[in-house]
Amino acid sequence: MNSAIQIKELALKLGGVSILKGISFSVAEGEYISIIGPNGAGKTTLMRCLLGMYVYEGSVRIDGTECSQANSRELAKTISYVPQTHDMEFPLTVRDFVMMGRYPYLSPLAPAQKRDIEAVEKALEVTGTGSFRDRLLRTLSGGERQKVYIAAALAQETPVMLLDEPATFLDWKHQADVMQLLKKINRECGATIVAVNHDLNSAAHWSDRIIALKEGAVLLDGPPAEIIQPGPLKELFETTFIRKETLAPITKKNQAE
Repeated sequence: MNSAIQIKELALKLGGVSILKGISFSVAEGEYISIIGPNGAGKTTLMRCLLGMYVYEGSVRIDGTECSQANSRELAKTISYVPQTHDMEFPLTVRDFVMMGRYPYLSPLAPAQKRDIEAVEKALEVTGTGSFRDRLLRTLSGGERQKVYIAAALAQETPVMLLDEPATFLDWKHQADVMQLLKKINRECGATIVAVNHDLNSAAHWSDRIIALKEGAVLLDGPPAEIIQPGPLKELFETTFIRKETLAPITKKNQAE
């Protein structure tokens, strides 16, 4: 299987402090990866390296393109990003906001083309946000907004989608809705997904693979069944975990199981 992301000996210092230390791993096309680890492990910094925001040592390639050297518009045709928080109040309708995801393809002051309109319509349909397409973004609930942000990333039509804590601050229902949506995009749209996730149960349930960072380095890398265990988690978080039956919202995935 071809690799969508290739990271080799990635290292980064900020203000003289070593943040990332010799990170190496690859992500296959169509894979769903969760990145976990304690606060300060370097998870968000790693994402920013993938977005070409830092000049680093080593290599970070997406579809063969070195991220730190790529033109920002061209890189945006390869990778989309849904950040953890959205503090800005956009005075836009849902449809207009999702159209912003087409920025790598739009010319300044030029109207949207047929392909742009079709991409937006598909993103609204896949994410189930078309029913409130004409509402202002600021009038939506947190769960509805998060789906719109994902729709904008989907309209960007990139092979790789990055997300930083995609279900943070949402209630159980909206967490389940968002995670099911991401798995749908992964399976039906073929997107490679890399998501930072603090919810270990969620990471175990939805991911194909988990990568655990600690102190700026990869400590663990493997299937959820191997990583989400008391022993590896104690090494990662330096606290004791016990295995108990947990409750989780019913989803299409666990209904099938």
